[in-house]
Order: sequence, then C-alpha cells, then structure tokens
Amino acid sequence: MKDATERMLTRVKDMYLYILDNGTVTTQNLVEEFDVTPRTAQRDLNVLEYNNLVMSPSRGKWTTTSKQVTY
Repeated sequence: MKDATERMLTRVKDMYLYILDNGTVTTQNLVEEFDVTPRTAQRDLNVLEYNNLVMSPSRGKWTTTSKQVTY
C-alpha cells in the first residue's frame, strides 16, 4: 500500500476510536484533534458513514453506530 493510503486508513481508524471514546463530536473537533482540513475530515467521515460506523444525528455532529467492530 502507498504511504498516503496507509496514513489515511490510520487516520480514519483513529477518528473512529476518538468518536467512540468521546460520544458525540463535531466535525470541527475532528479538524482540531487531527490537524486536517474540514474537507479531509468530511471525506474521512464519509468513509466511516458509508461503512455504517458513524452517523450524524444533527448537522455537523457525529456519533458511532451500534455496529460491532473488532480492532
């Protein structure tokens, strides 16, 4: 795998764990925590949402779903 892909996958996993640990977070929380642009945070959240790992109960806020994950 290319380095950029590995970094992205690691960041997405870390974002998921951050949301899991913190309950509901905002996109801005993720931007600040992971030092990424809002667009990058949104792309990563889209990956998590597509895989049914997170959901947005209201605009700009994110929480994990009840889907069971092993890591």
